[in-house]
Amino acid sequence: MKVSLTKGASEGPTKLNAFDNALLDADIGNVNLIPVSSMLPPNTQVIPMPKLKPGEMTNCVLSHQYSDNPGDEISAVIAFAQAEEMGCVIETSGINRTLKQLKEEAKFMAEYMIEKRGLEIIDYREVIQTHKVIDKASVVAALIYHDPIRH
Repeated sequence: MKVSLTKGASEGPTKLNAFDNALLDADIGNVNLIPVSSMLPPNTQVIPMPKLKPGEMTNCVLSHQYSDNPGDEISAVIAFAQAEEMGCVIETSGINRTLKQLKEEAKFMAEYMIEKRGLEIIDYREVIQTHKVIDKASVVAALIYHDPIRH
C-alpha cells in the first residue's frame, strides 16, 4: 500500500471556510475524504503527495483543529508507527500546546498501539501543522491512502 502525509493551515470567514481552506492548503480540498480507522498493512510505502482527481473518493486518517480566538496556537498531528507485520496511525490536535507536548503524545500513542499488539516499531514518522489564529482558523494533518483495499 502507498500512503502520503500532508498538512495545511488557513484562515476563513467561517469555521467551515477555514476548514475547507486548510484542506486546500494540504492539497486534499477537492476530493471526498472518507475517514478510516488507523491500521496499515505490512510494507506500507510513504510517497510524496500526488495530485488527486477532483471528486475522487479518498480514504484518510484526518486530524484537525479550529479556533476563533485570536492569538491561539492551533495544531494538528498525524503520526504512524510501522512494524514488520502492520502499522498504526494516530491523530491528535490541540490549542496552545507546545510542539514537545504534541510530539510526545503522538509518539506515546503510536508506541502503545504497536506494543499492545506485541510488535516492534521499525519506522516512525509524524507531520505537525501549527498556526497562530488571526480571526477564524483551521489546521489539518492527514495520512492519505492511495491503493484500493483488496480482499
